[in-house]
Amino acid sequence: MEKKIPDFSGKWKMKSSEGFEELLKALGVNVFVRKIAVAAASSPTVEVTHQGESFSIKTSTSIRTTHVYFTVGQSFNETTVDGRPCTSFPKWESEGKISCEQTLEKGDGPKTTWIRELTDDGELVLTMTAGDVVCTRVYEKE
Repeated sequence: MEKKIPDFSGKWKMKSSEGFEELLKALGVNVFVRKIAVAAASSPTVEVTHQGESFSIKTSTSIRTTHVYFTVGQSFNETTVDGRPCTSFPKWESEGKISCEQTLEKGDGPKTTWIRELTDDGELVLTMTAGDVVCTRVYEKE
């Protein structure tokens, strides 16, 4: 029996965010940049296009828009939440859950990961980690 992968596609708006500033702090982002980032990232819009194993995720805030394209099971290049280039490897953890480990291209810092998961009640949960600091952001469909 083939596993049924839920469709992540749609426009999502953030409902709650916990630990974002702590995450930036763990990544060594200075206090001034952190305050701007936290304010700007307080109401991001996320547009997901999902087909099979391929994803396009566009995150827009008042100060910047990031866009990543990836195929689950294949490495791709992106930047960490604090803007450093990294190689990421996304994989399915379960039917509605993708985890991704990020490896910095140069320099060092805490190990960073993200997990995107569709919940049974239709929310999209993004969990980002830097070392042992965890940030959880919950989105609902617009």
